[in-house]
Amino acid sequence: MTDSSTKLMLRALAGETLDRPPFWFMRQAGRYLAEYRETRRQAPNFLAFCHTPDLAVEVTLQPLRRYGFDAAILFSDILVVPDALGQTVEFREGEGPVLEPVRSAGDLDRLSADRTIGHMAPIFETVGRLSREIPQTTALIGFAGSPWTVATYMVEGRGSKDYQAIRTWAYADPETFGRLIDLLVEATSAYVIEQVRHGAEIIQLFDTWAGVLPEAEFRRWVIDANARIVANLRAACPGVPVIGFPRGAGLLYEDFVRETGVDGVSLDATVPVQWASDVLQPLCTVQGNLDNMLLLVGGPAMEHAVTRILDVLGRGPFIFNLGHGILPPTPPENVARVVEMIMERG
Repeated sequence: MTDSSTKLMLRALAGETLDRPPFWFMRQAGRYLAEYRETRRQAPNFLAFCHTPDLAVEVTLQPLRRYGFDAAILFSDILVVPDALGQTVEFREGEGPVLEPVRSAGDLDRLSADRTIGHMAPIFETVGRLSREIPQTTALIGFAGSPWTVATYMVEGRGSKDYQAIRTWAYADPETFGRLIDLLVEATSAYVIEQVRHGAEIIQLFDTWAGVLPEAEFRRWVIDANARIVANLRAACPGVPVIGFPRGAGLLYEDFVRETGVDGVSLDATVPVQWASDVLQPLCTVQGNLDNMLLLVGGPAMEHAVTRILDVLGRGPFIFNLGHGILPPTPPENVARVVEMIMERG
């Protein structure tokens, strides 16, 4: 293992302000790359893809070969957790994820955290292999979906526009719904701890749908749940930095940072960078937040946004990233141009 001082990601998350910020992109391994599409054809379905270490390692490494990112992020999916808990999860072509909905105490009784770690053995094999195969100066990020976001898929049964089923349950019967969140805190904590034990150096928690909740529920189902996972990870694996991503949190980003204890916070594209610099950067490392649509469009609009983010957030502890994952139609040359602009700062 190389000295962590050579890894810009770990230095930034320790609070250093660097001449050139480290960078990686959410969904940096994905359909925008021809080599990813070719590899994806080798698996019968998406869950099998995630559970096949040869394929998962290969697609994790592909963007590193192209762009020299400062971090590799494990190739997997947030829905491997409900799959491991015993929920039926399918990824259907043209539909995305489809799950057998969990909406009652009886449904919860059919789920169990006991089999989670064993079921995920191939993912941990992928983590271990990546820790040996990535470049010496590249940090390895493990990840999981945060409980509220994973629960949205488990309860809705698929992606949703209004989150009616889960919000109805959470508001009308918070005690029973809390059992689902507790189960996800337990399973997710065990999952990320095991990723670290196999070689992950950083954990990112994706709370993609945090922004659909009003303040009181945000505190209960987002802040509290993420704080418990952070505490569990710290107890088992002291010193491993955690990045939280409460997408859409708005002004509640500040309370999320203060109350969860994360080392870094990933910002969605709606967060004003000057506000992030003034309010969030004194508290922790910030990560973000180029609009993924600007990355798709490219040209002067993209370059102006990149320059502004680097100028404002580069004055403190900072990791360059997107405000959400790379969109499949994104031209790879646009990614290359952003990388070039970041490297010019070094």
